[in-house]
Amino acid sequence: MSDMKLSEELEWRGFVKDKTFDDITWLDTPRTFYLGADPSADSLTIGNLAIYMMARQLASHGWKAVLLIGGATGLIGDPGGKDEERPLKSKEEIERNAAGLAAQVKRIFAGNQFELVNNYDWFKDLGYLEFLRDVGKHYSMTELIQRDFIASRMGEGGSGISYAEFSYSLIQGYDYYWLFKNKGVELQIGGSDQWGNMLSGVPLIRKKEGKEVHALSMPLVINKATGKKFGKSEDGAVWLDPNKTSPTQFYQFWINCDDEGVEDYLKIYTTISKPELETLMAEHRERPMERRAQIRLAEEVTRLVHGDAELATARAVTEVLTGKRTLEEVTDFVLAAMRKEVPTARARIGQEIAEVLVETGLASSKTEARRLLADNAISINGQKTRNDRFEEYDFQDGLLLIRKGKAFKDSALIERA
Repeated sequence: MSDMKLSEELEWRGFVKDKTFDDITWLDTPRTFYLGADPSADSLTIGNLAIYMMARQLASHGWKAVLLIGGATGLIGDPGGKDEERPLKSKEEIERNAAGLAAQVKRIFAGNQFELVNNYDWFKDLGYLEFLRDVGKHYSMTELIQRDFIASRMGEGGSGISYAEFSYSLIQGYDYYWLFKNKGVELQIGGSDQWGNMLSGVPLIRKKEGKEVHALSMPLVINKATGKKFGKSEDGAVWLDPNKTSPTQFYQFWINCDDEGVEDYLKIYTTISKPELETLMAEHRERPMERRAQIRLAEEVTRLVHGDAELATARAVTEVLTGKRTLEEVTDFVLAAMRKEVPTARARIGQEIAEVLVETGLASSKTEARRLLADNAISINGQKTRNDRFEEYDFQDGLLLIRKGKAFKDSALIERA
């Protein structure tokens, strides 16, 4: 556990943006908080993971965590951050997605005390008239339509907003009220893009119960190198589900993080202490080519999301594909994982290398393949080659790794025919 107070820890790690309390030290007295996620997909992304790391900080400082899966709110759809209406998902899809998110949340919070809840459980029997009388009566239409995410949809050039999505804020406000009454929740946390929705429960509890509760948002994580929202690779979102983003691809994403942002990512996505992080960054700045900070980041986050075994496999695959380990040094399990990451093909001794480069997509034509060979841009098992054809010594236990340039993805695993 950190020697820092929670308020100090959160500010140092960059977790504090908007808050409803004036004195940040209010956080230093442990209470109960909640964090919610709608099952709009069957997996969280690393963008979602950031706020769960903030939640882990609260839990490690003695706060009780209530983690909500929005089985009810997911049926409606959050209008925040969207220019157009979300398509409605079926109840069956929401239930499948909710199960996937619940499994991931449990893994992220392993070793911490928490309670997992689903807001469908308290909305399924709540009548419409009861909701309007007990909840809707306490909200001003004037105030609701002035919220940015609603005003942008209703204003000139906006796509409009349905009554269902318009009501989303009221539903989330009732979540907070129900959790306050039944779980003693006094703080809601979330991303800054959710701030408008997060403010819905605070006045509702004040009006109905005469009690003060609070909300706290964290800034969106920004890729400093691009100025864009952090969390996407060239192939799109980076998912926590290994079937959507493999553990090796996940590990590689963190390895490839830019130097400019790696310190911030270590603060947000790991629990490394301040003294340890300062030592690590000093070593990294002395020898940036070794990428010590990125390697530590990749190890910590991959272990958290996928476990030690998958981390070991991802590390081994990466070391082979970057020439730090030979094919002869890895297990069949690692080879099986590697086959999922790069193209594969069969080749005969004496076969033209250019043919295989085209077959595996490393070259678009034989002409390009021969040019790459002539330019010394092709390596076999980590050694540059200008040979036109495969030789017997190229194969290690019947396999070879051929690579174009230095890029991780520009490799192919070739089996001897």
